[in-house]
This record gives sequence, C-alpha cells and structure tokens, in this order.
Amino acid sequence: MAVVICISLTSHYSAKFAIAAPTDRQKKLSVKVGVSLILLTLAYFKYTHFIIGATNNVLETFGQNIIILDKIILPLGISFLSFQAISYIIDVARKDTLPAKNLIDFLAFVSLFPQLIAGPVLRYKDVGEQFNSRIHSYSKFSEGIKRFIIGLSMKIVIADSVAPIVDRIFSLDQPTFLEAWLGMIGYAIQLLFDFAGYSSMAVGLGLMIGFRFTENFNRPYISFSITEFWRRWHISLSRWLKDYLYIPLGGNRNGTLKTYRNLFLTMVLGGFWHGANWTFLLWGAWHGFFLMVERFFGIGSPQNKITGAISWVYTMLVVLLGWVFFRSADVGQAYRTYKGMVGFSNFSLSSEIYYSTQLVELFALVMGVLISVSGKQISQVFQSDFKRTWSTVTILFVGSVLLLNARSQSPFLYFQF
Repeated sequence: MAVVICISLTSHYSAKFAIAAPTDRQKKLSVKVGVSLILLTLAYFKYTHFIIGATNNVLETFGQNIIILDKIILPLGISFLSFQAISYIIDVARKDTLPAKNLIDFLAFVSLFPQLIAGPVLRYKDVGEQFNSRIHSYSKFSEGIKRFIIGLSMKIVIADSVAPIVDRIFSLDQPTFLEAWLGMIGYAIQLLFDFAGYSSMAVGLGLMIGFRFTENFNRPYISFSITEFWRRWHISLSRWLKDYLYIPLGGNRNGTLKTYRNLFLTMVLGGFWHGANWTFLLWGAWHGFFLMVERFFGIGSPQNKITGAISWVYTMLVVLLGWVFFRSADVGQAYRTYKGMVGFSNFSLSSEIYYSTQLVELFALVMGVLISVSGKQISQVFQSDFKRTWSTVTILFVGSVLLLNARSQSPFLYFQF
C-alpha cells in the first residue's frame, strides 16, 4: 500500500508541477523527474533480482564473490499502476486531459479496484469525467453482471480446464511433436481465456458501479498479420506502448532505419515489462522482428491488408512460436519445447500424457479453439444467446461456481505481471 501511495503522489504532484511550470524546459523537467521516479520504483521491485542474477553470472565467470540479496516482495498490480501513473503525468503535461480536481479523485483513479491488478490499462482521460458524473441504472448494472459472468466462465470453464494439459506438457523434459504442439495450442487458449476473462470481469464490475472501461480484446486469433494481432490483443497495452514509448522514441518520423529500431525497441521493452526474465525479452524481440518485416513489405497496414488462409496460418504460427518463450520458465525449457515442435524427440503422445489427459480437458480445448476463431467478439459469444433471458447466465454462473469450488486454486495468469 505504501508503494501505491508513493507512486500516486509522485504522479499527481509531478503533473501539477508540469502544469504550473512557467517554461517548457521546467515542464519537461517535471515530467522527466516524475516518470523517472516511477520507473525506478518499478525497476527496484520487479527487476533488481534479474539484474543481480545477471551480474552474479558475470562475477562467477571471473571467480568473484557473488552478491547476496534478500527476497523482494512484488507489490500486487505495480506494473499496471506504474503505466497508469506515467500516462497521467504525460497526458496532463501534453494537455490531452484535464488534471484531477483533487488528490482524492486521482487516488480513486489509480486504485480503481476492478482493473487494478491485471488491467486493462486505463488513462485518466478515459474515466476522469466519470468520477464527477456517471449513470447508474438497472440496465447498466444488468449488463455488468452479464459481462462479469461471461468473464468468469471464460476463466473457469475454458482456461482452468485447459490448464492441466499445459502444465503436464511443460513439466516434461523432452516433449514429443504432438505433445509440444498440444501444449502450445493449449497455452494459447488458456492465456487468451484467462486474460480476456479477467478483462471482461473488470469491465463488468466497472459497469456495476457506473464506470465504462475500454475493451481489451477483439478476437486476436482471427488476425491476418502480427500488426493486426497487436491491434486486437491487450489493446490497452498496445496503445500505451505506441503513445508513450514508440512515438516518444521517434515513431516513423526519422527515416526507415530508425522506424525499425523504434518498433523493435518498443516490443522488447514491452516484453520486459511482462517479467524480469530473458524469455520475455526474447518474446518481445520475436514480435518486434516480425513487425519490422511486415512494415518493410507493407503487410498489415490499412492500405495493404492481406487476408486469406496463408496469412492467417503465418500469423498463428508466429504467435504460437512466440508463446513458447512467454510460457517457458527459462530459455532451456523453451529450447526443449522447440525441439519437440520440430520432431527431434518423437512424434506420438507418451503414455503419461495419453492416460492423464481427461476428456473434459480436451473438450474445453476444442471449445476454446472454436470460440476464439469464430466471427464474434469473445465477450459476445455467450451473450448473443441470452440477450433476452437470464437462464443461460444462471447456468454459466452456477457451473463456474461449482467448478471453482471443486478446484484447489484458480489464479489469474496476469497477476504475476
């Protein structure tokens, strides 16, 4: 809580100083100081052990004593909180939004509980006016309940049912061809329904208390390019990275080579934001590379949008191969999974996976695949069937509660970020 308050006060008063600054130089200084303090706080809690670990590897190579560091407890939701605080400082300084009328309004913004832990990443200009005036109605509350139950069922019925398959396969030392691909497709479904489910629950909770949040997912697995994928996946983060990292780095204003550099750096840093691990850096670099390639060939731009089976297969292949880094505990595990995906180990399922995989897990996986590539928005797949009745809502809710009660734990994947 102390960390949340410190970051909040830093961003609030940095923005106030930026507004009151008599010169542009002082305004920029206020922004730089505020953003730097927030980034240093985030770096301490999230990346100190990664930096110390990399340093110790070098020290051990040269036979030097390593650095011993006590465990640092990561404050819940610090990544999303930091991004929201940074966007507030910059938006106020740019005059893209009016500042909060008082500290209470601002603290309400940064501690808005429905989305605090795992997004979507909010900007003050998206919700600022709603602190002063918002509509409470039965229809809005009902809509919120439906959205919440949809998100809950996405998480419990699909994501958590597929999770055991993924966990078993990623615990193997040498996954076979079928196991590696089954594990990666399973993880792609688990991650989508887990995170999109949480986002839907956050939107639903917001509606119940009168707020409308931005949507965070828009059928990402029907994308025909990586460029399009990032317009559909974790939309709030994609916009944040574009507005507060890619554009400040220069965007596409300073020539072709620097544009490629900015794209690549944005994705690498976006990957590193997810976690202090080489796998996240490699995942960001992987996507950054293909964004550069697509920009070079004009793929994915509104003027040259390519569709078709080949484009979709290419996009899903890049996404799935990238998820290997995202899911793996370390580079070694990612390497073993890639070996399995190209058939270096074997091709068939091992008896361990064959007999331990349950029918309900496969059913949830198939349902997840069909829903994720359907022509409907994920949040509307169930909703369209019960716009005029609560019967399906009740069934989904009761089923989700029963499944949740039968399982020992059900953490959200993005809580770790």
